[in-house]
Amino acid sequence: MDHDGTEKRSMTAAELFDGLGVEYERAFVRLPAQREAIEWLTARLGAGARVLDVGSGTGRPVADLLARAGCEVTGIDVSGEMVALASAQVPGARFEQCDVRAFDAPEGHFDAVCAFFPLMMMSRAEAAASLGRMAGWLAPGGFLVTATVPADVEDVEIVWMERTVRVSSFSVEEYLRLQREECGLDVLHHAVSSFAPDDERAAPEEHLFTYARRPSLPEGGAQTSPTS
Repeated sequence: MDHDGTEKRSMTAAELFDGLGVEYERAFVRLPAQREAIEWLTARLGAGARVLDVGSGTGRPVADLLARAGCEVTGIDVSGEMVALASAQVPGARFEQCDVRAFDAPEGHFDAVCAFFPLMMMSRAEAAASLGRMAGWLAPGGFLVTATVPADVEDVEIVWMERTVRVSSFSVEEYLRLQREECGLDVLHHAVSSFAPDDERAAPEEHLFTYARRPSLPEGGAQTSPTS
């Protein structure tokens, strides 16, 4: 309850990131495992590769690094404030305000999809379905590079950067199983690391980074769609 006796409501993802704006970038922009993931990805993509950045935030560092590497970048984010910041800071990419659950793209449209922490403020069923949709947007041989905070939790209320939010996540084992069995991806790499954000309001946290690939088409064969 708040001081006036009304029930305290958890923030939506749009409200949270509208309020944080560039503060989020300052806290997380130097995340080493994220930069390593982008360097790994860009080393495998050709010039003009189409990349979707889900939960693109302020555009830095992910969309910025991808655009500088010559990729054709589309960023989506639920926060209008983040989209405005990203559009101003990374003019070499295109951004739109959209939830991944509502975004529409043709099957196999993207050479890669990046999804760094965008699924935690939805139910586990929605997060699993979103992973499946992202896998379906990959061209055969395309890459899905993701990060999450691994935990076996569903709809848990936490205070993060002085904001009250509700989060869900998966254990390391379940997150990998979803990508392999439900999404039909080959997980090429996964690693858990710890990171202390550059903001005293955000406690150190564990991160799980995964690099996965949609199998290439067999010669003369047809690609089956991942579960959506």
